Amino acid sequence: MSDIEGVYEDLEADVSLEEFREAVEAKVEQMGGLADEETAAMLIAHEIGESEVGGVADVEPGMEEAKFVAKVIDIGEMRTFERDGEDEDGRVVNVEVADETGSIRAAFWDDHAAATLEELEEGQVLRIKGRPKEGFSGVEVSVDEVEPDPDTEIDVQVSDTHTVEALSLGLSSVNLVGVVLDTDSVRTFDRDDGSEGKVANLVVGDSTGRIRVTMWDERAEQVTEFGAGDTVEVVDGYVRERDGSLELHVGNRGALEAVDADVEYVPENVPIEDVEIGQTVDIAGVVRSADPKRTFDRDDGSEGQVRNIRVQDATGDIRVALWGEKADTDLGPGDEVALADVEIQDGWQDDLEASAGWQSTVTVLDSEAGTGADAGDDDADGDDGNAGLSSFAAGGDGASTAADEPSADDGGDADSGEPEPGEEIEFTGVVVQAGDPVVLDDGETTMSVTTETTVGLGEEITARGVVRDGRLEASDVF
Repeated sequence: MSDIEGVYEDLEADVSLEEFREAVEAKVEQMGGLADEETAAMLIAHEIGESEVGGVADVEPGMEEAKFVAKVIDIGEMRTFERDGEDEDGRVVNVEVADETGSIRAAFWDDHAAATLEELEEGQVLRIKGRPKEGFSGVEVSVDEVEPDPDTEIDVQVSDTHTVEALSLGLSSVNLVGVVLDTDSVRTFDRDDGSEGKVANLVVGDSTGRIRVTMWDERAEQVTEFGAGDTVEVVDGYVRERDGSLELHVGNRGALEAVDADVEYVPENVPIEDVEIGQTVDIAGVVRSADPKRTFDRDDGSEGQVRNIRVQDATGDIRVALWGEKADTDLGPGDEVALADVEIQDGWQDDLEASAGWQSTVTVLDSEAGTGADAGDDDADGDDGNAGLSSFAAGGDGASTAADEPSADDGGDADSGEPEPGEEIEFTGVVVQAGDPVVLDDGETTMSVTTETTVGLGEEITARGVVRDGRLEASDVF
């Protein structure tokens, strides 16, 4: 056995002995006699081993070359462009290929591009060799060599429309139909080249899950055309990763369109009594009270805003802090709300609270039960309390129960109209104003309280005392 054959036997790569010999001879000639055949064979074996990848997910931009097998998922259109200093236009066709580990865009240039449109078909398995690089929509491979591989089977479905569950990092040409769960406003930013960019986000869900969609530049304004509950199709998106989660991005080639389709999104809500510190969970229920929005100054000089609400389901209640744009959400006592990806934290007086930041989704659900004091009147045992929850399965009967059952302080005189002057009562509520007077809100009514006790905004307290001139002069606060 020759030195070349010995090295080849140890090589775990899909290359013929003849091809390996030719590569070794070329390497010997390239090095001008500085390496014998055995040394050249070892160098070639190392290069081949470095370029062979276990799957599409292993292809990285820093590699000089990558070899892999993948199935054709989508074939794009041919685009032409002018090359500097050349009379003939360049041509390129982008092809989406995938295996069980993920997907990647393969760019076929010039003659390869022309052959692609004539010979390639969706579902065909290819053996590809090319140069990876960071492209506009993630990692892509500039194809140098390609050949069909009909003997290899790859278990990847070819589909015109994706589901949230089927998305993977690097996937492009994504069409996805879902229901809008939440939207953000359009924001502008300055690029390094001095131009102005635009970006806006929305969250969509289908029967398999939900995903944040980021719309860029010309497409960002389309977000303002939709609201929670609308059914849309995301057209020609591409998948990226942010903070460990997948996102679907849409550039100028993509779009966001209204569609007439039935899409069911069912979140996996956690009962409020079961949440624990450090968890990121989905919860849902009825808003029991809502504080005014507060603004504050950050350390960097910018201004932030927050609004606290208290949400109750059949198992308990929890304070939720709505940060940033979430604080502008139009909701109030009696509204049914679904909150996704909220972080459970240690709140005031060791009470748990949920934090809804930029990653969270706040969806106010339609409810025939109304809002505020009218919620659930005369229909405590009916179906109206769940009207807004049917599409999202947001808490089931528990959410309506929270709105319809009397609160802890309903045993007093608050439900029987205005208290009589001089009457001694107890009133329990959340502090929505911590100044003078203190203002409490129990989800249905508010009460001004005169007290010297120091209380905190969002704190739930009970005040006992005598009512005079419409105010409760508290003798005891606890």
